[in-house]
Formats: sequence, structure tokens, C-alpha cells
Amino acid sequence: MIDLRSDTVTKPGEAMRRAMAEAEVGDDVFGDDPTINRLEARAAELLGKEAALFVPSGTMANLVGVLTHTRPGDEIVLGDESHIFNYEVGGAARIGGLQTHPLRNRPDGSLDAGEVAAAVRDDNIHNPVTSLLALENTHNRCGGAAVSIEQMDALTALAREKRMRVHLDGARIFNAQAALVLPAARIARDCDSVSFCLSKGLGCPVGSLLCGPRDYIVEARRNRKMLGGGMRQAGILAAAGLYALEHHIDRMADDHANARRLAEGLRRHDAFVPNDPQTNIVVVEVARGTVGGWLKAFREAGVLAVGFGPARIRMVTHLDVSAADIEDALGRINGAMAAVPA
Repeated sequence: MIDLRSDTVTKPGEAMRRAMAEAEVGDDVFGDDPTINRLEARAAELLGKEAALFVPSGTMANLVGVLTHTRPGDEIVLGDESHIFNYEVGGAARIGGLQTHPLRNRPDGSLDAGEVAAAVRDDNIHNPVTSLLALENTHNRCGGAAVSIEQMDALTALAREKRMRVHLDGARIFNAQAALVLPAARIARDCDSVSFCLSKGLGCPVGSLLCGPRDYIVEARRNRKMLGGGMRQAGILAAAGLYALEHHIDRMADDHANARRLAEGLRRHDAFVPNDPQTNIVVVEVARGTVGGWLKAFREAGVLAVGFGPARIRMVTHLDVSAADIEDALGRINGAMAAVPA
């Protein structure tokens, strides 16, 4: 199978496994796992923040990030296509007691600054406090769009003007770094906190980081503990992250090139209207047939993809899929075309 369902399906290679097996460990809840401490320091350095916190998942990183910025009853402004709003089980509402105010995401993943300004509540005893703006870069449901630095700067400046803090869901921020040719620290510069995933394009089996000011991370560590994210000898996992930050960032441009080639090949078929991918996510509008029919035909031909709504398919390139695999996948898809009636 050529697995294009997500960049989360990658498996650690021999060198990463060796780093994990040889990791020096301690008890992270006591703060004495040296490998986790090194990973947190390196993550903070790469993102231009004072400190960082290792957590099991991107969902927990975002929830801890949001909880640490807010009080129950506050309101968060975020995109209607954002991961926090669509894929995190309503944790901000259920656990944080927060009200979410979704705004229209534009195709480039950004939010309209005027709409954000209009969404901020007046200082009135009847209103919740609009305390946080949540952004996402790259933007999953907007086809892996890398939100431009101009849009990031405009939105963070507006948040400052409105006395809102900013959390950046940077699950794939190193994909944004490759696409925008800007350091991740510059992209996240004016955000109060930023999360990123180790288990997506970086190819690790587990883990995410939350980065921000030192005092903020101290409080975030308390919230991580509350959510059950305080792990013990997790340096075994952190070692994979250190290896990935050293070896897997610069190669992300290869995934982007493979995504463009995949979209180009799919565009030759009248059944598919793919996006022009900026990063590693190809979103395909289905113009003929059904999503379920195509996914079945792809699977039978040896290619895995996922539905992305009633008429869309998502395919994601990653380090376990080579340029040769993309050509192979396109050949298999060509063979599958006969399996779905016109």
C-alpha cells in the first residue's frame, strides 16, 4: 500500500529507533528527564520562545495552550475551518468552559481582519471577554495553505490592539517554514504561544510541543498534569523528536514537490479537481463519482486516501513516500479509473 491518508502514518526509521533505544531518561513530572529537557530547550530555540513543554499530542498542546491563556466563560475567536474548532472534540468548551466564535476562513487559511475586529466584544457586563485569537499555519482544511507573513503580522497586530492574546496552532509550522522560506520563529514571532507536532511531517511516532514565555509554560505544565499528560520516562519519545528536529526539517521541501507532482497527475483526469498545493496536502474535489467509490477503487489499487467532506478527498505526502512512490501511486490510480463508472 502507498499510504497517503496523512503524514501521521510515518514509522520511525532505524536511526530514529536507535536514538530512542539509547535515550537517557528520568522522571519528567519531577523535571529530571534530560532528553525531554533538551528537546524542550531546542523547540523553544527554534520557535523563538523562552520555554517549551512536551505533550503527547497536538490536540493536548492546543488545549493546554488555550486553557493557559483564558478563564472559563471567555470567548475565543478562531476560523470555522480550524483544527481546534473541527477536530478536537469541543475540548475548549467542555473542559475549558470557553465559548468559541468561529469566523470564515479565507482560501489562503487566513481570517479577515475586519471580521476579527467586529467579533471582539465590547467591554460590557453582558458579554463574555474576547481574550484569545487562535490561528493555524499551515492550514489543514484550507489545503495545507501556508498563511503569509503579511497576514500573520496583520492579525497579530490587530490582536494586540484589541488586547487579545494569540495562540498559533503550528502543527505543521515547519512545512510553513519551507513554503514561505522564513524561519518558524519569524512566523510565530508575534504569537504569545505556538504548538507544533512531532508526529506529522517530522516523522516521529508520538508527541507535540507547546512553546511560549517561561511563566506561561510553568502554568501550562500544571494544565498538562490536570489533563493526564504528565509522563514519566518519556525521554524515549523525546529522543525521536530531537532526531527529527536535526534531520527531518530541511527535507520537507521534498514532500511539497511530491504533492505538486501528485496534484499534477490527478488533474489529468476529468473526475478530479485538485488544489495547487503549497505544502504537503492535496485536496481533491470529486467532479465525477463519489468519494466513497473513489476511495474504494484507490484502496483496491493499493493507494490509501481519506474523505475530506461530502465531495473532497485528502492525500498527504510525507517522508515515507518517495518521488518514485508518487509516480507508482499515479499509475495505480490510472488503473483504478476503469473501476468507477463515468
